[in-house]
Amino acid sequence: MPETASTTRAPDALLPSLAPLLHEWLPRQRWFAGKGRRVTGFTLEAATELLPLDGPGPGLLHLLVRVEQPGRPAGTPADCYQLLLGVRTQLPPRLAPALIGRLRQGPLAGRAVYEGLRDPRLAGLLYERLRTPGRTGPLRFHATTALPPALAPRMLDAEQSNSSLVYGDSFILKIFRRVSPGANPDLELPLALAGAGCARVPAPVAWFESGASTLGVLQPYLRNSRDGWRLALDALADGREFTAEARALGRATAEVHLALAEALPTRKLQRSETEQLAAAMDRRLHAAAQAVPALMPYVPGLRAVFAAASGADGGSAVQRIHGDLHLGQTLRGSDGGWAVIDFEGEPAKPLDERRSPQPTVRDVAGMLRSFDYAARTHRPWNADWAARCRAAYCTGYAEAAGADPRTDPALLRAYETDKAVYEVVYEARHRPDWLPVPMSAIERLSTSR
Repeated sequence: MPETASTTRAPDALLPSLAPLLHEWLPRQRWFAGKGRRVTGFTLEAATELLPLDGPGPGLLHLLVRVEQPGRPAGTPADCYQLLLGVRTQLPPRLAPALIGRLRQGPLAGRAVYEGLRDPRLAGLLYERLRTPGRTGPLRFHATTALPPALAPRMLDAEQSNSSLVYGDSFILKIFRRVSPGANPDLELPLALAGAGCARVPAPVAWFESGASTLGVLQPYLRNSRDGWRLALDALADGREFTAEARALGRATAEVHLALAEALPTRKLQRSETEQLAAAMDRRLHAAAQAVPALMPYVPGLRAVFAAASGADGGSAVQRIHGDLHLGQTLRGSDGGWAVIDFEGEPAKPLDERRSPQPTVRDVAGMLRSFDYAARTHRPWNADWAARCRAAYCTGYAEAAGADPRTDPALLRAYETDKAVYEVVYEARHRPDWLPVPMSAIERLSTSR
């Protein structure tokens, strides 16, 4: 398909006119990663009219904008954000909550600018553009299959680091807000898993990108499914066991790991790498203990956990993994089958780090911590329920993988401990009432053998 749109006619004048509005609006967005640091400026990377701005109806402006903030490590570029801005002369009352502001100057002076994804007409246009592979200015659209036309969009409000639209309860489009050069794992890994025949992960059906950056991915929407976090909380509230579900989830996790190992390169973990991993964990522990003195009595035992991982023989396999696995990243369908979603990894970490091969026990450790957090929602705290779920999950993993992650515990314990140390700092800063959750794990991990 030929290129059908161009960059805006006055890009040099566009950003200065938008800057006062963005200064106020961006820091309030849940997906903005630079909260707590002032915004000192903007740099326009690309501006594309997906729908003409001077037509009779609403215009849709796609922007890639770098946001300058102090405190950035030397030599690292400013964060780049993807914005989809609606532009209208008059904003209908139904779209008033989406308003960003009215421009006072520049090529769009006098126009109202708003969050375009909240406008069904503009969100529908984005879906139609995904249906027709090709280029629109610097944007490239891809599809793996024919998509049905005219599916009604609705925006989801639950996400933190990205934005998602559901189309007709058939597809879900995840739009990455902070973008980096390179394939996003949330596209790369599901494509690889689809090629390996793994049915545990919804296969991408369309996506769009600019340069080397992935901007959005369209996948089947698993309606009538519920996420593992809500299912676990319901089981706790009803006084039910969750071990059968946890065991099945362990098998599903192992199947995803096996398929990733088949589809993408693997290698052996070198002894020097385990030493580096353990040393980094030890440094994080030291910083955490300075921030949260309650950790101090446990530091010797926790350092012993990391030392054991450092002294482990090399030879463990490393491969591509999920990278941020917990109950909220899983869905259970009406047939009882588990699916794994959201392979982006931890968005705060650099893309290269998220795409690097790692031990599979890192994912296992993340899920073990998630069972502890689910149990904390119950009054009184049902720690035994969590312990049974943890054991069942590892048993299910072993049934599919052929190896139990508990039989070689050094790295598993180290990753679980590292995660708990991070949780202690987070809870102390943001949710002090939840601090007993990771502190209980700290006590267990620092004393058990």
